[in-house]
Amino acid sequence: MLSAHRRYRHDPLTVAVTGASGLAGTALTVLLTTGGHRVVRLVRRPAETPGERTWQPEDPAADLLTGVDAVVHLAGVPLAGPFDDRHRRAVRESRIAPTRALVDLAARTAGGPKVFVSASAVGYYRPDRGDELLTEESERGQGFLADVVTDWEAATEPASAAGLRVVRVRTGLVLSPRGGLLRLQYPLFAAGLGGPLGTGRRWMPWIGLDDLADVHLRALADSVLCGPINAVSPEPVRNAEYARTRAGGRRPARGSSAADRGRPRIPPPEPRRRPRSPARHRRGPDRLRRRRPSMTVRPACRTAS
Repeated sequence: MLSAHRRYRHDPLTVAVTGASGLAGTALTVLLTTGGHRVVRLVRRPAETPGERTWQPEDPAADLLTGVDAVVHLAGVPLAGPFDDRHRRAVRESRIAPTRALVDLAARTAGGPKVFVSASAVGYYRPDRGDELLTEESERGQGFLADVVTDWEAATEPASAAGLRVVRVRTGLVLSPRGGLLRLQYPLFAAGLGGPLGTGRRWMPWIGLDDLADVHLRALADSVLCGPINAVSPEPVRNAEYARTRAGGRRPARGSSAADRGRPRIPPPEPRRRPRSPARHRRGPDRLRRRRPSMTVRPACRTAS
């Protein structure tokens, strides 16, 4: 935690954070406060402490961002869910309009934020790109998530036009025992029922929770960082390897239903040569090891004078 502050030194900031009680928001607020920054939690209920302000996502108060140096916008309905029409609508509606309203407010607040960091997702690329090497300059994918992320990022454009430095953090699968994917999967794997999805050959662009907090801190402090950045481990794994690691030495479960029989079995990994990885570094790990997240340092942002 302290090493992150040494890497990204900055004068104390007042940072407004949406989604501060979520998995990523909790980690980030702890990191910011230990570094001497002041956190203002934007909450949807009535504010209860001096460090909170009530935020109406569709119509934020005119003074919501007064005295704020930067905004980190993390709020949104979790992507994990049934993905029926109701869930898809909630995913979209919790992101596009609230982001646009908050961005518009940041852009017109006199003496307000100079930096706007918005959550985004690697769903921009779509998961069926095979072994294609994907960077921030890669073309978007097709489908629901790609459409949502494209519109989500477009909603931040007014801030860029107003001269704010905008960073869009395209986040991979966040791994932490405190919540998210690992917490959902733990009961299955603990019972010996967890296993690879489908053929198990899809890549999983993951990132550890602490590394994601580091990415957000750098996005706030590093003046040369702007635009979209991929917040993922430099060493992604295929879903089958992830399942083996999560199984903790036990053999991952395999499907045995009629639908599963006849599916191709996943061959054991080649010991000397691994397939080209779609991450920025092309070698895969033998286990999920903590590594610095992969990001592109883009040219210095142009801001309005």
